[in-house]
Amino acid sequence: MLEKTVARSRVMLHQLMMPEHANAQGNVHGGVIMKIVDEAGAISAMRHAQRVSVTVAIDEMTFHSPVHVGELLCCVASVNFVGRTSMEVGVKVTAENPISGEVTHTNSAYLVYVALDDQGRPCPVPGLVLETDEERRRWREGKARQAERLGRRKD
Repeated sequence: MLEKTVARSRVMLHQLMMPEHANAQGNVHGGVIMKIVDEAGAISAMRHAQRVSVTVAIDEMTFHSPVHVGELLCCVASVNFVGRTSMEVGVKVTAENPISGEVTHTNSAYLVYVALDDQGRPCPVPGLVLETDEERRRWREGKARQAERLGRRKD
């Protein structure tokens, strides 16, 4: 199984936020943002594994600022860390005012996906080629988060 670069599976999703995405306060509903984050992460994981990949964990997601109706929501997803059958994907979320061009970082999240074989069982994923210092840092941090997740499962 060939290793793949981080860039090969990087995903950038954009979606214009419309009134149907709004909550009672008139801002974009957090659940809508979470869904788009999960979709971006899943696409990145599937590109890396070249297999159907399912969400098994979402680490904490804290919203730093609201996303408003009329803004362009952008999710950038890339694989940070791979285990034997799992992949951690980091997703950075920004909101862009398409008129002024102002971009706001609204939140980030780490999600874990598992690749599935044709029988729906976990299967091995390719290794990850780390080309930059940033990718190596993200790998180390992802590995530490994975160890923490596994430690919580044992408790």
